[in-house]
Amino acid sequence: MSETTLDLKGLKCPLPVLKTRKALRRLASGDRLTVLTTDPMAEIDIPHLCREDGHTLLAAEKTATGHSFLLAKGA
Repeated sequence: MSETTLDLKGLKCPLPVLKTRKALRRLASGDRLTVLTTDPMAEIDIPHLCREDGHTLLAAEKTATGHSFLLAKGA
C-alpha cells in the first residue's frame, strides 16, 4: 500500500475534485491519498466524489488554510 499527498491549495472548484479523481485513477486499490485544499467547496465535493466513485474517506479535517482529506482508493 502506498501513500501519496496531493497539494491542491490555491485551486478553485472544480479543479480539486477533477485532479483528485485523476490521481486516484493512477493508484492501486487500497492505496491512500492525502488531499490538501483551500477551496471551501472541497468540503462538500471530496466526500461526494468518494461516495460516487466507491472510495473511502478515512479522515477530513479543517486546517489553518483549508482542508485535509485522507482517502483510500476503492476496488
